[in-house]
Amino acid sequence: MRETDPEAGKRPLGAGVGKRPLGVGMVGYAFMGAAHSQGWRTVGRVFDLPVRPVLSAVCGRDGGAVRAAADRLGWAAAETDWRALIARDDVDIVDICTPGDSHAEIALAALEAGKHVLCEKPLANTVEEAEAMAEAAELARARGQVAMVGFNYRRVPALALARRMVAEGRLGALRHVRLTYLQDWLVDAEFPLTWRLRKDRAGSGALGDLGAHIVDLAQYLVGEPVAGVSALTETFVRERPVLEGASSGLTAAGGNRLGPVTVDDAAVFTGRFPSGALASFEVSRFAAGRKNALRLELNGSDGSLAFDLERLNELSFHDHTEPAASSGFRRILVTEPEHPYVAAWWPPGHGLGYEHTFVHQARDLLHAIATGERPAPSFADGLSVQRVLAAVEESAAKNSVYTLIPA
Repeated sequence: MRETDPEAGKRPLGAGVGKRPLGVGMVGYAFMGAAHSQGWRTVGRVFDLPVRPVLSAVCGRDGGAVRAAADRLGWAAAETDWRALIARDDVDIVDICTPGDSHAEIALAALEAGKHVLCEKPLANTVEEAEAMAEAAELARARGQVAMVGFNYRRVPALALARRMVAEGRLGALRHVRLTYLQDWLVDAEFPLTWRLRKDRAGSGALGDLGAHIVDLAQYLVGEPVAGVSALTETFVRERPVLEGASSGLTAAGGNRLGPVTVDDAAVFTGRFPSGALASFEVSRFAAGRKNALRLELNGSDGSLAFDLERLNELSFHDHTEPAASSGFRRILVTEPEHPYVAAWWPPGHGLGYEHTFVHQARDLLHAIATGERPAPSFADGLSVQRVLAAVEESAAKNSVYTLIPA
């Protein structure tokens, strides 16, 4: 079953019995770790899988905290050293949910140890790290291993349907691609200096955190890599209270001492695809009132598509080939069994949510492992996104000079 057209029926009771088990080991247990755990716990109860995932072990540095997370999230065991987790005989898949500065080291070690790998986005903090990871993944593929990047928004049924419609030519030749991803959790200048605000840990700010998602979506939906960009970035609050204690998700507490913010708070850039389509991108963690506002629109010679993550079960479609007197945007409610992923869930009209994207992600990875197909998005796809992010930073540093992206 192709990732762009994942149709699957309800999982029959007891269907996992007798199927080959695949042990999962996860590094990190905070926001993304909880989301990935939801996916691993649920996928075998919803989809009829060719293999049976087992939540073998979760890893974190704080022994007490990781043991509590294992109990809360459904993992059989806890480790405090990711190397020990990789070495476990009951771990076949290593799921990396850590900050970007450790992605390359963990992924390369896991691939060398013969494990399959799922790595959260962005793939790495630098192009050089991403290149090494993509090369290692390609070598591992020859040994039957799979390596995939966690761009979970590809797994929203409406966006998978949008990709299908573009591939079928429903929009004709694409002209414009427009994407924004806005949040507001940094508007408060007293919000502390968490790892997401440090370049040595996160690689970049809103650009890597949010921009990676919409760059991947643009390339996925269009079916082409971005060829070049012209960019602006800005850091609005340059010093913040140093973090006291641990952060949890997007919440944290700071002290009286200030430290430098070393990443961008917002980025705006334009781009061009090889086909000639123009693109615009905007990401910010300073958009007051916007909590997780990902929106996009594609305009083609024969029609348009629009999507809003806050209405994630809907796709807006305009067919420009219809008579003008009756044409216009219409809502497609993406809850029919014919739509990607939906047949495994509820009756028509019963919507899905954010957490379901991680179930779909686990489903697609397990199918890739069982069939030997190349996973999507692959580490090569992650490298492609990393090159765009690097070009955005280069362009912004050179006063928005148009910057070509290596193929």
